[in-house]
Amino acid sequence: MRRSSLRTWLLLVAVLFASLVVGGVALTTYVVVSDGMDVVAHDSTVRIAQGASDIVKVTATDAQLAAAEEGIDDPVERDEEARRIFMREIPEMFRASGLSEGEFAFYDADLQPIWYTDETALFTGAHEDRARALAQHQTVESTLSRSGSLSGLVRSARLDVYVVHVPVDIPGGGQGVLDVTYYPSREETVIDNIRMPMFTLAMSALFIMVVMMQTSMNWVLKLVDDLRQAADSIDTGNLSVHLPEEGEHEIGDLARSLNALIDRLRRRSEAQTRFVADASHELATPVAGIRGYTNILRAWGGDDPEVREEAISAIDRESRRMARLCSDLLALVRDERGLEFRNVRFDLNVRCREVLAGAATRYIEKGLEFIGPGEGQLIMVGDPDRIEDAISILVDNAAKYTNEGTVRLSTRRRRESVVIEVVDTGVGIPAQDLPNIFDRFYRSDASRSKQTGGFGLGLPIAKSIIDGAGGTLEVASGLGTGSTFTIRLPRGRI
Repeated sequence: MRRSSLRTWLLLVAVLFASLVVGGVALTTYVVVSDGMDVVAHDSTVRIAQGASDIVKVTATDAQLAAAEEGIDDPVERDEEARRIFMREIPEMFRASGLSEGEFAFYDADLQPIWYTDETALFTGAHEDRARALAQHQTVESTLSRSGSLSGLVRSARLDVYVVHVPVDIPGGGQGVLDVTYYPSREETVIDNIRMPMFTLAMSALFIMVVMMQTSMNWVLKLVDDLRQAADSIDTGNLSVHLPEEGEHEIGDLARSLNALIDRLRRRSEAQTRFVADASHELATPVAGIRGYTNILRAWGGDDPEVREEAISAIDRESRRMARLCSDLLALVRDERGLEFRNVRFDLNVRCREVLAGAATRYIEKGLEFIGPGEGQLIMVGDPDRIEDAISILVDNAAKYTNEGTVRLSTRRRRESVVIEVVDTGVGIPAQDLPNIFDRFYRSDASRSKQTGGFGLGLPIAKSIIDGAGGTLEVASGLGTGSTFTIRLPRGRI
């Protein structure tokens, strides 16, 4: 119902907008045409008035010549005869002139009509303009407004009527006024003829605009509906929805961004569903060490004080490592805080040998050969527990993915840094997985992860520890050739 209401509202907006645009264009077109026809009518009136004025002058001259030819000696009688000839000949002259477009009326000095071509030429409302033309002996124009400027939109057009008052010198003395009136019937016909085509064109344009706007809005609403479906799918846990990404435009960019967001949510959801298993695996490593040393203590610790002391120390070390691992897991997953480091002076080689000893105990059944640094010292400043945790994760990871062969842990000085390498002869890592192995919850291969527990959270934790210590962690690997993890740490002030 809401979508239907939105579509209805958008349709009304589209119709209103299109009506305003098309109506504005149609109204502007009519005004331009109407004004143009009005100018044409005015120009025609002026043109006819000029022709009528010339006819009057020629007729007056001919009347005077005709009166003179009759041999009348008395000037007064000659002027009277010329006046009579003028008044008799001027109607014939207008009828013979071809100025049939206009209507004419002649007024005497008292502004009384003497003759006119038609009653439509008589206008009582122009008396003051005639008097001004007579008094100033100048042509004066009058306008008769017959309708509103936009009345031609709904009925027959009726343009303004222009009247030109031309002062006339009558032969034999005296003056008069000639009214020249032009009814713009031809121009009104032009306006009437374009009304229907203009209306048809306006309605067609309105229809096309509404259809185009509705099509565009339906496209946008389709995307909104897709977004709603995507939101509903995400809410129900279904992250397989994919929005169409056609077009290099803002809508396509939005769809691509949302698809990328959905992909990230899907990967995160898949990763989080594996979190319990991965976390259990990471916690199982120190637990396995504790159980192994417990069995050693139970079997030989009662009679051998050295074995008992070694087992107790190992159990204490593994339990502390498990406590730190729990804390690091929470910090890594929640991003609530960074890892805390301390700086003490310690022998790195001693820690490495302890890590290898613990791994050898945990993976004794695989028969692997664990090779570590020699008896010499490598002193550095840092957090020995954190660094031991990182090395232990790498060694444990190497042992898990090596079915037979060796796991080598080596250390060396390099100027002001320490380099630690963990090299195995295991199955290796595919090249396409190398950029992702330090991502949280990422597992390189599902089948191997099912058997060994996968990378899970171990490598991200190791990477976080090394980064926090100011070092770098790099990997080089190939399928079937094993892997090499290289740690570079600053030695600090020894």
